[in-house]
Amino acid sequence: MAFTSQSLIFRAPASLPSGRLAASSAGRVVLRGRAAAFPSVAVASTSMASSDGDEKKETKLWGGRFEEGVTDAVERFTESISYDWQLYKYDIMGSKAHASMLASQGLITAGDRDIILEGLDQIERLIQEGKFEWRKDREDVHMNIEAALIERVGEPAKKLHTARSRNDQIVTDLRLWCRDAIDKILIRIKQLQVSLVMLASKYVDLIVPGYTHLQRAQPVLLPHLLLSYVEQLERDAGRLVNCRERNLKFTAPMKNSIDAVSDRDFVLEFLAANSIAAVHLSRIGEEWVLWASEEFGFLTPSDKVSTGSSIMPQKKNPDPMELVRGKSARVVGDLMTVLTLCKGLPQAYNRDLQEDKEPLFDSVKAILGMLEVCTEFAQNISFNSKRIQSSLPAGYLDATTLADYLVKKGVPFRTSHEIVGRSVALCVSKNCQLAELQLDDLKAVHPVFEADVYEYLGVENAVNKFISYGSTGSNQVKKQLEDWRIQLGISS
Repeated sequence: MAFTSQSLIFRAPASLPSGRLAASSAGRVVLRGRAAAFPSVAVASTSMASSDGDEKKETKLWGGRFEEGVTDAVERFTESISYDWQLYKYDIMGSKAHASMLASQGLITAGDRDIILEGLDQIERLIQEGKFEWRKDREDVHMNIEAALIERVGEPAKKLHTARSRNDQIVTDLRLWCRDAIDKILIRIKQLQVSLVMLASKYVDLIVPGYTHLQRAQPVLLPHLLLSYVEQLERDAGRLVNCRERNLKFTAPMKNSIDAVSDRDFVLEFLAANSIAAVHLSRIGEEWVLWASEEFGFLTPSDKVSTGSSIMPQKKNPDPMELVRGKSARVVGDLMTVLTLCKGLPQAYNRDLQEDKEPLFDSVKAILGMLEVCTEFAQNISFNSKRIQSSLPAGYLDATTLADYLVKKGVPFRTSHEIVGRSVALCVSKNCQLAELQLDDLKAVHPVFEADVYEYLGVENAVNKFISYGSTGSNQVKKQLEDWRIQLGISS
C-alpha cells in the first residue's frame, strides 16, 4: 500500500505546571486515513492536536544539497518531536545565550540579536499558551523552533545557527533538563525522608524483630529500622548532587569539542543514580508489603493508600508499594537501555544518541512517582504494636546478646557462640525461651553463667544493652532521630 506525504502538526500544552514534573495525557496524531496514539511523556502534560495542513513537504533547513525529500516511513522513523518537544524551554534558553554570544563577537548586530530574542520570547509564550504548532516534518524541537523563528522574524533568525550544530543544542538542552530534573528529585527525596522521620518519632520505643536472610536475628527499635531507609536515601541524594555538579561543569569552556557533543556519560550517571534509588525504594516496598500481610500483621495501611480485589471483597492490598517494587524494574531497564546504546559508538556524534531521551524521561517520571507514593504511604500507615509485641518471644532474638554476656565474662566469642547455640538447642527441647531457662539449666550448659545473666535476656534487656554509636539502643536511636530532625529542618 502506498502512503502519500503529509506534514504532521502537534499542539503544545496550554500551560506547564510550575515547580514539578507532571504526568501527561496521551496525545493523538492523525495520519492520512489512520490514527496513531502517542504515549504519555515524562515532563509536562500535552495535548497534541492534528492538522490536515498542506500536503506538500517543507524543505528541510539542512536540505540544500538534496534534490528529493525523505520518504514518509523515514520521516516517521527518524522524528523525535513527539517527545523532545519537552526540551523547548532549554532550547530557547540556549538560543538566547547563543544569540547574545554572536552579537558580543560581532557576528551579528545588536539589532539582529534583539529581534531574535524578542522572537524567541514570542515563541515561548505561544508554547506556554498551547498555541504553538509542533510539526513532525520539522523533525525535532530545534528545527521546529528555528523554523518558526524564521517565519516570525525573517532574515535575522537565519543567522542564529552560526557556529553551532544541533549536536551542540541537544547536549546543552539535555544537560539543562537533567539539572532541573535532579533538583525535583532531590526535593522528593527530602519529602520522603521527613515522612520517615516523622513516622519513626511516633514509635520511639517500639521493638520489632530484626531479620537477616528473612530469619529472625536480633531485636531492634522500629525507629532504628526506619532511619536506615533515611540513611540510604541520603546517599541517593548525594549521588544525584555529585552528578549535578559534574553536569554543570559543561558551562565552562569545554576542553574538547568532540567529547562535548558525543558522550552521554552524564545521562548514564543520572540513570545509574536513579536506579540505585529505585532499588532502595523497591526494598522498602517489599518490606512493607510483607509486613502488611496477615502472616506478619505488623503494618496496616489506611484506606487512602490501599486498593481492593475485584473478586474477593475482604481484600485490602498495599498496591502502591507493589508498584514501587515493580517500577524499579523500569528504572533499571532505562539504565541498561542507554548503557547498551552507548556501547561501541564511534566518535563523535551518532544519530543513535537520539534514543537516549525516552529512557531518560521515563526514568525521571518513574522515580518521581515512586518517591511521591512512598511518601504518601509513609504518611498513611500505622504499626500494630500489640501484634508486634506478641510476636517478639519467637526466634530467640536475645541469643546474640547472651553471647556478648559470655564475652564480658572472658569467654572467647567463638566459644560463646557455641555455648549459646547449645543453650538455644536446650530451649527447643524444652519449648521455652532463653529467659525462661533456670540458672541450673544454664550452668549445666556452661558453669560461667551467673545470676546476672538475666539482665541480658528478653528483648527489652537485649535492646538496652546496645550502647555503641549507631546501634539500636534507645539512647542512640533518640540521638539519631534528633540529628535527622535537625538536618532535615523538622521542628519539634
